[in-house]
Amino acid sequence: MDEINANIPANFTDLPDQKHYNLTHYHQRFHWDCGLSCILMILSSASRKQFLANFDQICEQEGFGHSTWTIDLCYILQKFNVQHLYLTKTIGVDPSYSQHSYYTKIIDKDEKRITAKFKDAQSHGVVVEQRTVPFKDIIRHLAHRGPVIILTNASLLRCDICKKDSFERMGCSFLNQIGKLRHYAGHYVVLCGFDLTRKKVFYLNPEATDGHVCTSSIDSMDKARTAFGTDEDVILIFNR
Repeated sequence: MDEINANIPANFTDLPDQKHYNLTHYHQRFHWDCGLSCILMILSSASRKQFLANFDQICEQEGFGHSTWTIDLCYILQKFNVQHLYLTKTIGVDPSYSQHSYYTKIIDKDEKRITAKFKDAQSHGVVVEQRTVPFKDIIRHLAHRGPVIILTNASLLRCDICKKDSFERMGCSFLNQIGKLRHYAGHYVVLCGFDLTRKKVFYLNPEATDGHVCTSSIDSMDKARTAFGTDEDVILIFNR
């Protein structure tokens, strides 16, 4: 079985061929708020308005500065009573990241906050499990439970739509240009569906300026979300 097919739950007869969640896209306003923008896509209309109305205050309370980690996003989801599960291969901050140019300044600024949030997660109702998840299980979750927020290496993100129409779709065109530099750039996206017959996954990218639904091969998305630097962070959202 090739690598692409290995990610597809071929024996899961309970899975539909296609699934899509109609989420409201939100275009990130800054270079650092892609994760918060993904949360805004997940929230109900009322909660979204509340978050935007108190955006600066919430960011100050949570101590973000100009960078967020996945555990930060989970605290926000919990604040708005969104049922979720955070899966990661690293609890806390991987010390090896301090040698990586992308993380050097971020770790110096954020490590104390992130360590404390992991330590206090349970008392705040945030459920974190130290384990990785194969993409076929992400597909299963999408099919039956809800959308998924994932951390990717933006350098490896490949949108089929934007690649074909890069001038009109500047959101993903920008990320494709980053890819040419072949460096790590952490970027959150929301997986919102799939098409198993085409071996495609649908996602919303906060960088997309026109709010279109992006499409990627399952294999390509899996490489972007399991790349070094992502900790294979996954937030499973459970629709009520």
